[in-house]
Amino acid sequence: MWQVAGGHGRIEHEKAIGEMMAYHDSGFTSWDLADIYGPAEDFIGGFRRMLAEEKGESELAKMQAFTKFVPEPARMTRAVVEQAIERSRRRMGVESIDLVQFHWWDYANPAWLDALVHLSELRDAGRVRNVGLTNFDTDHMQDMADAGIKIVSNQVQYSIIDQRPQVKMQEFCSKNNSVILAYGTVCGGLLSERYLGSPEPGNAQLDTPSLRKYKKMIDVWGGWKLFQELLAALKQVAARHNASIANVAARYILDRPAVAGVIIGARLGIAEHRHDNARIFGLKLDDEDRERIEAVTARSRNLFELIGDCGDEYRY
Repeated sequence: MWQVAGGHGRIEHEKAIGEMMAYHDSGFTSWDLADIYGPAEDFIGGFRRMLAEEKGESELAKMQAFTKFVPEPARMTRAVVEQAIERSRRRMGVESIDLVQFHWWDYANPAWLDALVHLSELRDAGRVRNVGLTNFDTDHMQDMADAGIKIVSNQVQYSIIDQRPQVKMQEFCSKNNSVILAYGTVCGGLLSERYLGSPEPGNAQLDTPSLRKYKKMIDVWGGWKLFQELLAALKQVAARHNASIANVAARYILDRPAVAGVIIGARLGIAEHRHDNARIFGLKLDDEDRERIEAVTARSRNLFELIGDCGDEYRY
């Protein structure tokens, strides 16, 4: 639900909530959002009310909403953390939040550990069901494990372009009962037929924050020429399976160790890809498919060496 925060086209409240119902009816029942994503938590609250009224409590029980807690790096008292979580609970209309994913901008400020202690207390009190992370690196996850803090997930960028999680994080998660929630898996839509064979887009064509963000990642990874070779390889794989490039890109990451899900952005009321995305669940890649993809990615730059571990691109 990053797209409802702005920059991805005007999203109308009522139309968006109606579109959420269509996603739910198609089997897409989990939503990823954040306290800083504009009206996203309010959308969840409105959708929950509509779902309960139109479909009943049994249908409401099928949905999940994963929000984030993204404070400014400052002193993290119990009161500060509790106030933020209570605000999210009110906006979302829930007694207990399914998953709170914590993000911290500045590792030099050690108050991130205090925040996690207080989030864990709120989990134990039943106001939060699970505590997770977003954009933390593996070393800091190890610090949490050493401190006895239970973390169920870390949401990080993970795609055929950005495979940094496989260097350290997926092994750590597998050993510590945590999972990876992957975003950026289709690179904001760049991993699609729309860009196959197309000239390199300039800023005017990159008209959303998502496209601009992931185009920069492609530039670091290997550039537009190599990206075109990757799209061509993905198209060949997709054709073998009656699937789309985006399907193959998502399935490739879903098959990785420790990955529990991929997050696909939804421009509610503007564009939808429900039927195409549903094909992911019936898609199985074989060794030939992976070899075709990896023949291209083997010629890309090492993003772990250039950028660092997961989330390092967001730190000061």
